Amino acid sequence: MKTTSALIERLIRLANGDSMPASVLKGEWFECMISDGILVAITKGSRKSYRARDEQSLRNYLATHYDIRDLEAYLSLLKKENASRAEQVKITGNSKVRQQRTFRGFLVNCYDSISVTLAGEHIELLPEDGTFTFIYDFNDFLIPEDVVIIGVENPENFRYIRKQKWLFGTCLSAGTKILFVSRYPQEQSRDLLEWLLSIPNPYIHFGDLDLAGVHIFLSEYYRYLGERASFLIPKDYEARISLGSRERYDNQYGKFGQMEVPDIRLLSLVECIHRLHRGYDQEGFVMEKDTKISEYVAKDFV
Repeated sequence: MKTTSALIERLIRLANGDSMPASVLKGEWFECMISDGILVAITKGSRKSYRARDEQSLRNYLATHYDIRDLEAYLSLLKKENASRAEQVKITGNSKVRQQRTFRGFLVNCYDSISVTLAGEHIELLPEDGTFTFIYDFNDFLIPEDVVIIGVENPENFRYIRKQKWLFGTCLSAGTKILFVSRYPQEQSRDLLEWLLSIPNPYIHFGDLDLAGVHIFLSEYYRYLGERASFLIPKDYEARISLGSRERYDNQYGKFGQMEVPDIRLLSLVECIHRLHRGYDQEGFVMEKDTKISEYVAKDFV
């Protein structure tokens, strides 16, 4: 029988001396308590209800048989949004009373030092090359309002942000501080989005130049952040897409080919993807500078 808030609330009422209709005391727990004489029947005509034979006996029975040592504390635990496993052990002896993710948060990276506040402490954020910082207490993570956040879709690009500095320099004003964030490996959670919604900073999504990349941006970021979110579209996007994968486009068309594009800033990009029937992987931006690719992109596109 699943331990729910409703179940514990009924037990508290019984432990406090209330009687309850038999119709609401269904399930294995109540059947055992009735069989063991912990609950006694009260009959009025055709209606039957139950009360605890002895209030302390009921509490002792629950502690012995179900490890519920404090009904009121147990109820608070079930209703608490983020009860730690330590709290669960303290109250029940079991760290898995409530299903809960113990690894919350998201990865951040940067190539210029950024002064941030984490849990009230001021720190300089600058991970060494080849390392990332994982922000667990993201509700207490504050950054300056002039910092631009770039969400990096693919892990390799997130790892090699220093090799793409030339790209961000062509898209943003000189001197702009950038905090790179990654939804991986926590992509199934809403932690990153929850944090983005709590701050005013502009968000730029850096993903593949293909239909799926556009869909991820629209459905997971633009839908919630509105115009504060934008998609990183490099100046040479048309030339890059011309060198992209036709198979990628064909595979994605069935699912995303007819998607609505409410952000008009993306219309030219989506039109280009459809016209060229190709998609470009963002890993192609991982290089020390753009001169070589600019040369052969321009030549091949013409």
